[in-house]
Amino acid sequence: MRRVGEIDLPDRLAPGIPAWVTQIGVGVLCACGGGVVRFFFDLVSPGTGPFALVFPALILATLFARWQAGVLTAAISIFYAWRVVLVKEGPTAASLSDPTGIHRMLVIAAASAITIFIAEAFRRAVRHAAAERDREIADRDLFLAEFDHRMKNNFAIVAGLLDMQKRRAEDPATVAALESARMRVESIAQAHRHLYRGGDRLGVVEMGDYLHQLCGALAEALFLSGKVTLVCEAEAAQVPRDRAVSIGLIVNELVTNAAKHAFVGRDSGRIEVTFRNRDGGGWTLGVSDNGVGLPPTGAALSPGSLGTRLIDAFARQAQGRLHTESGPTGTRVTLDLHA
Repeated sequence: MRRVGEIDLPDRLAPGIPAWVTQIGVGVLCACGGGVVRFFFDLVSPGTGPFALVFPALILATLFARWQAGVLTAAISIFYAWRVVLVKEGPTAASLSDPTGIHRMLVIAAASAITIFIAEAFRRAVRHAAAERDREIADRDLFLAEFDHRMKNNFAIVAGLLDMQKRRAEDPATVAALESARMRVESIAQAHRHLYRGGDRLGVVEMGDYLHQLCGALAEALFLSGKVTLVCEAEAAQVPRDRAVSIGLIVNELVTNAAKHAFVGRDSGRIEVTFRNRDGGGWTLGVSDNGVGLPPTGAALSPGSLGTRLIDAFARQAQGRLHTESGPTGTRVTLDLHA
């Protein structure tokens, strides 16, 4: 019903059609519609409730084309009921010379005026509420755009500071740690960029586009050339923001670890990132390589290492379960995610 009150035909059809023309058209149309319904009622029960259909017709006219259309509809409908319907009850029923007939018409006219007043008040209240809603949406969109712009700048500043510090560092371990931190910031920034591309749903990230862009950024940052290729196959999926960030951080850690440790002593290799929709709901993330496999200790993914602790923490945040398979032909890490 609220949506009906938002439809203002004089506004929608202007300036092509003047407002008064629209109001007359709607008033006549509603009155004629009431007359047609009255005709079918008369076939079953002639003359029953002669003024009953006046009120639905004038309410519709008022809601769609303001009180002027409601007044016109009421005038036509009351005249029709008086001159056409009541005449079947006898000549005196449709005569204003009888005090009863005068009182009857005055009551109907007063009831019609009250109904038009209430319908017009409702229409204006709905229009006012709709205008307030549109203003709030516009303000929110402006705020989100400003927030998005500031967050992008903040991420860029943090990444730039880490990169600058990395360039000044001389210790290889410090350089590697700063680069890892920069890539983690970049992973979060990528998820943030896709947060406002979630279509009609706010707070979700389109994982297909997100992972493709993230893998592209990782390939560039890790200086992967033709010798070691990074392939991403991600299906379209709408994932809540917080879980998407955690998934992106897991991909960042696993791809970085594979690029650094999986191809020691080899000239070529392949890292593959997959993201699939599961039947029945949920998703499956897979990161695999065809490298040398995981050594028992001392590697980034060995038990107790920082890389392992981070990946386990991100998996819990993503509400998923990790499975790792490793051997001489490579390593595959799978994250099962429930919807």
